[in-house]
Amino acid sequence: MDTSGVTAWAVAVIGVAGTLLSAVLTQRAADRGRRRELDRADRRRAARDDEAARRSTYVALNMSARHYLAALTDLVHAIRRADGSEGVRRRLEEARDLHRDVHAEAQMRVPDGILDRAGEVNRALNGLYGMVRRLDEGTPRTGDTPDTAQRRIDELWAELRLLRGEMRDELGVSGSDSGQ
Repeated sequence: MDTSGVTAWAVAVIGVAGTLLSAVLTQRAADRGRRRELDRADRRRAARDDEAARRSTYVALNMSARHYLAALTDLVHAIRRADGSEGVRRRLEEARDLHRDVHAEAQMRVPDGILDRAGEVNRALNGLYGMVRRLDEGTPRTGDTPDTAQRRIDELWAELRLLRGEMRDELGVSGSDSGQ
C-alpha cells in the first residue's frame, strides 16, 4: 500500500470517528442541558412549595391567634356580666389548644424574625389567659381587673396587626394592611 492509500484510509477513519464522536458529544451536552433545566425546575417547584407552606402556616397562625384573643375577649365580657358560661370557657380552651399547636408548627417553618414576633404575641396571649382565668375563678392577683384585661386585649389586637404585617411583607404581598 502506498502512502496516499494509507493517508486516504486514515482520513476516512478519522472522519468517521469524528462524525461518531460529535454525535456522542452533542448527546452528552443535550443531556447536561436537560439535567440543568430539570434541576432549575425542581428548585423553582421547591421554592413555590416552601412559600405555600409558609403562607399556610402564616394563615393558620394569624387565624388561631385571632380566635384565641376573641375567646379571651368573650370570657372577659362574661366575667363583667357575671355570666360564667361554660361554653365560653370551652371555646377558650379549644382556641388556646389550637393556637399552641399552630405556634409549635410555626416554630419549625417560619423565619426567625417572624418567629420572634409570634413568640411575643404567644407569651402575651398566655399571660392574658392567666389573668382572665384568675378573674374567672375569683382568685385575681393585684392588678387583675376586667379593665386591665381589656386594655391588654386592645394592645394585643395591635400586636396581631404588626405580626400580620410582617408576615405579609415576608411573603411579598403588596398593598397596605388596614388591620381591620
